[in-house]
Amino acid sequence: AHVTAVRRRAKVLMIDLDTRYSLVIHLKMTGQLIFRGANSFAGGHPNDSLIGELPDRSTRVQIDFADGSHLFFNDQRKFGWMKLMPTDEIENLPFMQKVGPEPLDKKTEAGDFIKRIRRRQNSMIKPAFLDQSVIAGVGNIYADEALWAAKIHPQTRVRNVSDDQLEDLFNELRQILQLSIDQGGSTDKNYVDAEGRKGNYLSFAHVFRREGQPCHRHPDQEIVKMKVSGRGTHICPVCQVEAK
Repeated sequence: AHVTAVRRRAKVLMIDLDTRYSLVIHLKMTGQLIFRGANSFAGGHPNDSLIGELPDRSTRVQIDFADGSHLFFNDQRKFGWMKLMPTDEIENLPFMQKVGPEPLDKKTEAGDFIKRIRRRQNSMIKPAFLDQSVIAGVGNIYADEALWAAKIHPQTRVRNVSDDQLEDLFNELRQILQLSIDQGGSTDKNYVDAEGRKGNYLSFAHVFRREGQPCHRHPDQEIVKMKVSGRGTHICPVCQVEAK
């Protein structure tokens, strides 16, 4: 089989083949794709396996190409998955049927986001924001950054956030995601891209991993780390005041 396209939907990767089948992959927390060719050796997140011989004890799938190169799917914690399935059946996966719109899709408007997040009126804004059925692909880093940018406390209930604030949150998210793409993503620990390069977005972060450091809006106020729905969360207590 030959690879005809590589696509993404939310946090799912799809490698389309000329057999009308596709490899569908979710890396979850510790999954990684590592490509090893004659002149290149690079991989995804995290990159511990780049140190040793492959396959290793965390290798779950090995794909061999005709030119002698290999693609390894490694996952230390076994949360990630890879499926081989007919391409035209991907849209029937339960995840695909539930996932929300892409934030950077030109067809996605703030009104779509507001309508979807309003379904969770009694939820705190951060877990609602992370809900993949509300908006696709938002993770912990970008949720913290966008909430700071929009001056919304992560524990504020959705019902107490105005439509104008939600529109601002959506627009800030789009700008942050585009900046992250331009910077090659976020290397929190040891993520690297398919060519072995680290992402540089966290050099631009305002709150994530900056606890104890001054807020960029209020230099006399330190960024604080807290737990919201079990997730580590970074805020400025001056910028982000919980609405009651």
